[in-house]
Amino acid sequence: MSLLRRRRAPPPPPSHIDGSVASPASVVEEKDDKEKKAKGKEVKGRWSCWDSCCWLIGCICTAWWLLLFLYNAMPPSFPQYVTEAITGPMSDPPGLKLRKEGLRARHPVVFVPGIVTGGLELWEGHHCAEGLFRKRLWGGTFGEIYKRPLCWVEHMSLDNESGLDPPGVRIRPVTGLVAADYFAPGYFVWAVLIANLARIGYEEKTMYMAAYDWRLSFQNTEVRDQTLSRIKSNIELMVATNGGNKVVVIPHSMGVLYFLHFMKWVEEPAPMGGGGGVDWCAKHIKAVMNIGGPFLGVPKAVTGLFSAEAKDVAVARAIAPGVLDSDFLGLQTLRYVMHMTRTWDSTMSMLPKGGDTIWGGLDWSPEEGYECTSKKLKSNDSHVSDDSDSENGKSQPHHINYGRIISFGKDVAKMSSSKIERIEFRDAVKGSNLGPTNASCNDVWTEYHEFGVGGAKAVADHKVYTAGSILDLLHFVAPKMMQRGSAHFSYGIADNLDDPKYSHYKYWSNPLETKLPHAPDMEIYSMYGVGIPTERAYVYKLSPSSECNIPFQIDTSAEGGSDQSCLQGGVFLANGDETVPVLSAGYMCVKGWRGKTRFNPSGIKTYIREYDHAPPANLLEGRGTQSGAHVDIMGNFALIEDIIRVAAGATGEDLGGDQVYSDIFKWRRKSVGFRHSAEVPCSAFDTIPACGIVNILGNSLLLASA
Repeated sequence: MSLLRRRRAPPPPPSHIDGSVASPASVVEEKDDKEKKAKGKEVKGRWSCWDSCCWLIGCICTAWWLLLFLYNAMPPSFPQYVTEAITGPMSDPPGLKLRKEGLRARHPVVFVPGIVTGGLELWEGHHCAEGLFRKRLWGGTFGEIYKRPLCWVEHMSLDNESGLDPPGVRIRPVTGLVAADYFAPGYFVWAVLIANLARIGYEEKTMYMAAYDWRLSFQNTEVRDQTLSRIKSNIELMVATNGGNKVVVIPHSMGVLYFLHFMKWVEEPAPMGGGGGVDWCAKHIKAVMNIGGPFLGVPKAVTGLFSAEAKDVAVARAIAPGVLDSDFLGLQTLRYVMHMTRTWDSTMSMLPKGGDTIWGGLDWSPEEGYECTSKKLKSNDSHVSDDSDSENGKSQPHHINYGRIISFGKDVAKMSSSKIERIEFRDAVKGSNLGPTNASCNDVWTEYHEFGVGGAKAVADHKVYTAGSILDLLHFVAPKMMQRGSAHFSYGIADNLDDPKYSHYKYWSNPLETKLPHAPDMEIYSMYGVGIPTERAYVYKLSPSSECNIPFQIDTSAEGGSDQSCLQGGVFLANGDETVPVLSAGYMCVKGWRGKTRFNPSGIKTYIREYDHAPPANLLEGRGTQSGAHVDIMGNFALIEDIIRVAAGATGEDLGGDQVYSDIFKWRRKSVGFRHSAEVPCSAFDTIPACGIVNILGNSLLLASA
């Protein structure tokens, strides 16, 4: 019996402090409390999405600060050591290389920035801009765009009627070299060139940034800010304080047109001009080295004003249909962009100039025969400029109608002009609103809310627009904008430059309607990148109808396929620097100004310097040292070396004359109206001794070689 165990008695029920025995109900309650506590601990132990986000942010911040600490702690030569270990030995920067050759600062240098690259700061604003006095609204970090976007658009826009400041707003250009050395933190514009010039002895007293408010028309920069007078005074001061050495002027992008306007302004008598006299440029300027100059305009300016688009914007608009057009987060993005940019009169300076004579017509264009996929053979020899027509062994390419800058439909872009049924749009009734009436439409002023369905249909039914009819199109869709623009800019070809009307400032930025200054010892360079597909013509379609909508958009579904690779995403591409086609950047220096012509009566020497684009080999090279892109070329070592040599005293012949990779010398012949049979004694660009009478037939000049 000893093996039998006595069953243990159950534990007594818990008792209270006073010794009383707990009831069964209280036992159940305590059990429930324990279960709830256990569940609470289990819930607290789970990993939520919020915890994951906080953990990820913490890791990123920790890694960032660690890398920042290591970067500041490492020797200055370490990044270069790593780069050289991966890519091989790096070449010396141009400034250091030329300093070793004995070059030193000689001629003062003037920089003329282009559109959007110069900083703008606030001097007076509305209540929403409180705390932003002398803060950059353009350039720098652009922090105000996402902090208070509508306030930013309101202040960056100009007055629709005058093209000047709206009431209660004063935005002015930043001054000094910092105005355009960097566009945004880490994104250089002039900084690399300035640093290399400093290596051979340049400093702030021998370098001057001719900053201006790039939103204004060129003459209005003088009316409001006296910018042209300031540039004149600074150049005179630099020449006087540097032993009489003339300045080397380096304009970029739209700054090329701005300085062309300045050279005519400074000669003209006051009050319209600067009163410097006809020999002012000869006394003060050694050379003008134009970088990426849109001398004859850019097709991209047309689409910017027509539908607030370029190739990249059109792709984004197609990927997310309706986002940029809709009231997305209250921004109405594209309409606000159009509202703002259509008040910037300077954008109209870059519309195509010369009409069909330069850019081509319905069935021809100067770039006929260009292949987007072909790789040109390189040649740096000056003899390349001698009217070379070499095709480099290319096969017969697919015919592309680059002259049709806007075509409504891919089929229309390709078919013969005789098969296109076009309906005149100029006298069309614009009709009703594009969509239901909405008070917010009037706040986002683009002129399209007054346009109507009838106007949109009339534009689309006209089918095709060349450079000769683009101006009529813009006058039809945006009459208020073009009324302002027509008072400040012109886009034709002068038949008689001695006509007194060409003394008006509206012609001064068009190289086809003004003479170069009388400065036979001055040199003019056109320096630009090639080898990058550049926007040249567009395929359009009507946008879906909606309230306040922009009624037109690039048809990104239009693709060329294997037989026509130049058509990509509704955009026909040609050779250029990604922004300015070769035709616009190089034409004047190889034809219009080459030798003594009616546009260059004193025979100023002109040189073409093309830089074949080579993308960076890896991420460590940043934006590259051989880039030909429109802005990145400012860090191109070969271009910087050419500039420094001229600033140190070299001439164009010392550089080796022309450096050409494109077919610009071949295309220059085709830009004349050679397809017409009318007998014309001379070309508009022939030399003065050979030049006779120029006939005007219809809307364009019909020109032929003597």
